[in-house]
Amino acid sequence: MWRCHSKPLSGNVFRPAAAVALTLISLIAVGAAPGNAEPPNMMAIPPEVPAGIDAILPDAPFPRLDRIPARARAEGFSHRIQELREAALPSPTGDAMFDHWPKDLASLPPGRIIATRDITATAAPVVTTPIRSAHLLKFRSTDAMGTPSYGTATVLVPRATRRTGVLVNNLPIDSLGTACTPGYALAHGFSIATNPTDLIPPTTQIALARGYTVLIPDHQGPRMAYAEPIVAGHVVLDAIRAITELDRDTFADAPIAMTGYSGGAIATGGAARLVTTYAPELARRVVGAALGGVPADFRMLVGSMNANLATGIFHAATFGIARERTEILTMANDLARWMGTSPLKNICTIPAALAGQTFWPMQLFANDPDPFHSPVAQRIFRITAMSDRRSAVPLYFYHGTHEWWIPADGARRLFRAQCALGARAVYREVFGEHVSAAVLGYPEALDWLDDRLSGAPARTECR
Repeated sequence: MWRCHSKPLSGNVFRPAAAVALTLISLIAVGAAPGNAEPPNMMAIPPEVPAGIDAILPDAPFPRLDRIPARARAEGFSHRIQELREAALPSPTGDAMFDHWPKDLASLPPGRIIATRDITATAAPVVTTPIRSAHLLKFRSTDAMGTPSYGTATVLVPRATRRTGVLVNNLPIDSLGTACTPGYALAHGFSIATNPTDLIPPTTQIALARGYTVLIPDHQGPRMAYAEPIVAGHVVLDAIRAITELDRDTFADAPIAMTGYSGGAIATGGAARLVTTYAPELARRVVGAALGGVPADFRMLVGSMNANLATGIFHAATFGIARERTEILTMANDLARWMGTSPLKNICTIPAALAGQTFWPMQLFANDPDPFHSPVAQRIFRITAMSDRRSAVPLYFYHGTHEWWIPADGARRLFRAQCALGARAVYREVFGEHVSAAVLGYPEALDWLDDRLSGAPARTECR
């Protein structure tokens, strides 16, 4: 049972609404106050701006619930915040493989297969490269807070398996709707929700053509927690466990390599740094990880992506992390609640990118006039950086020299930080910005992964 309530709009609310919006946008456009050395898109705003937004907007009409569903429960938070979390989670797709939250998850070990489906007929036209089989796996996993969850992944076996080993291809999903995942596209065929990043650059197709079995995790998890590295790392590692259970004769001792670009690099980096603590039995088998265009420092991205043409992707990533990190939802004002519980909660990559044309700053959606310096933000920056976790897996970093939204300096710092922790790593910069670097940097990265899967030891350029 549910019921809605809202506060009425007064007759002259739109005048103060316009005033606060113009005040904020002008502050972002002109720059910070004198003496503020930080980028203007990180600055505090006048407190009357968030207060004014909440004063003029009615309450977001998300349902009142007598009982919080399992997927939205968050210990330590109010019932209303948990209702908001439920309303902000992705809508069902109509396919139980992606939608159904099993009741007995706590009784299953991570990686245990819950269900499988042969999707060869629908996957083959999407992949375009000849394949022998395609199976969708649903398995037990763990969310960012350590609570039992589940994941999905697709295993593609090429028609000619000329090489041993499995390449885990963490595609840049960068979306909020479950129908935007590569697993859904492979299981249901092309649709308006199919992300172009599933196909361009053709990372899956090249790996299949080289004769590798390719494992494609839906690494954002069932809550579609875009950009949250811990849940992504768990799903990736549990997908490897699941493929091992699927066919022990073929995969139990097969070497594993991982690759990912942009949002996929978040997942790859998370898995590389979590393997020794979360899935130690896999540590000897994961022989290398290639990370391209990695958003390594979320604090830096506030300065480079907020309130410009990248702001739509930045908002989607923040909202995605909030689906796992419920404390972010406590900072959502009425505008954020309206938008976060609207159909926008299901957008895919292209609409999220186009939303950057609004130039709306994140401060417009917070009830705190200085959200990026709040205790919540500081904690999220610290957790997502995973700066104290060393990769036990050899790392290959590649990044575009001319990146402006995901600056190369973040990747350089991550490389140096992993070296300081004792990891083995190499770093390459390629000509171009984010999109061109994805195309230009992948061939050499795949050659490096070939060497790892062939048993060649990884050299390090750390010094």
